[in-house]
Amino acid sequence: MVKKTLGYVELEWECPKCGSHNPGPKKFCANCGSPQPKNVEFSQVAEEKIITDEDEIRRAKAGPDVHCAYCGARNAVGTPKCTQCGADLGEAKARESGRVLGAHRSGPAPQVECPRCGALNPANAFKCKQCNASLPRKRTQARKTGSRTRASKTTSRSRTYASKAASPSQKPAAKRTKLGLFGILGGAVVILFLCVFAVMIALSMRTEEMTGQVQAVSWMRSIEIEELRNATKEDWRDKIPPGANLGPCSQRLHHTQDDPAPNATEVCGTPYTVDTGTGHGEVIQDCKYRVYADWCKYTVQDWRQTDAVVLRGEDLNPRWPALNLGAGQREGERDEAYEVVFRTETRTYTYQTDDVIKFSQYEIGSRWLLKVNSFGGAHPVGPAR
Repeated sequence: MVKKTLGYVELEWECPKCGSHNPGPKKFCANCGSPQPKNVEFSQVAEEKIITDEDEIRRAKAGPDVHCAYCGARNAVGTPKCTQCGADLGEAKARESGRVLGAHRSGPAPQVECPRCGALNPANAFKCKQCNASLPRKRTQARKTGSRTRASKTTSRSRTYASKAASPSQKPAAKRTKLGLFGILGGAVVILFLCVFAVMIALSMRTEEMTGQVQAVSWMRSIEIEELRNATKEDWRDKIPPGANLGPCSQRLHHTQDDPAPNATEVCGTPYTVDTGTGHGEVIQDCKYRVYADWCKYTVQDWRQTDAVVLRGEDLNPRWPALNLGAGQREGERDEAYEVVFRTETRTYTYQTDDVIKFSQYEIGSRWLLKVNSFGGAHPVGPAR
């Protein structure tokens, strides 16, 4: 996955002493002069605007700021002495960086209403343009009339919900009862299925020993006959065998990869803002690349089954059928199956195998010890004494 940088934006931080909000690059509170402590994190502003000033972009890329080990003041990385107390910054601790703050806020944000004088200010303003008061952290406040309207609606909804909760109506309870009944029935069905499955397993494993006499045997052997025929197939162009007749092709998604490639389509996710530790945020977009290739139809000569010869018998001497191949034909797959019928005191059981050596043991009239399961399946385990 490629991480594309779309640019850098300014963040903000809240002074823990006076509650004022300050631009991210400012290392000291504009209201009370206190330095930003290292445990006070940066946050996104209401409307993130991509920075175009080259000096500010350079500061954003420089690396996380550091905090003086003596006074705690925040300094730009690479500063030799603290700008607050003059202490050596050789042992200063860098701010944490790389934290994802949220989706990039690129759209316009509502104006901010001053809590003191009611004046409207731009979304990213920190001080009221009219009375210089600190503006609230929430950037979505509207005019007082709008706020009162929303508040009244919220109060009304709350009262409605409260009245519904206090109402003696049993409809919600009935719904819960119905859902609970479905849940109980579903659980019962699952339990019943598991019980039936367990019983079937137990029955198949439970066997009874009895003696059976070979009453009849039979066998079947077959050989497929194949011919070269034109076959129409589909595959990626680079997988088509040499000599094939190429048909129509179309572009299809072949695979998705992390790196750019020729004939690839870039697919990117929602941009998001990452704290750089400098008071700026890096706006990043994660991208992958869909690679397309030719998917083609083609015609090729291929061996296909056109016929089969079958030979059957009722003895212990199975044979393969004779083949009479014509021009352009060849022998295909072979198949064989053998069947033995055992007669017990109560009924007959049929045993099937594809092993000719086992089959050759079951002479007519010979007696064998059988293991019979509850489903009527019989398996000979050895000659009966």
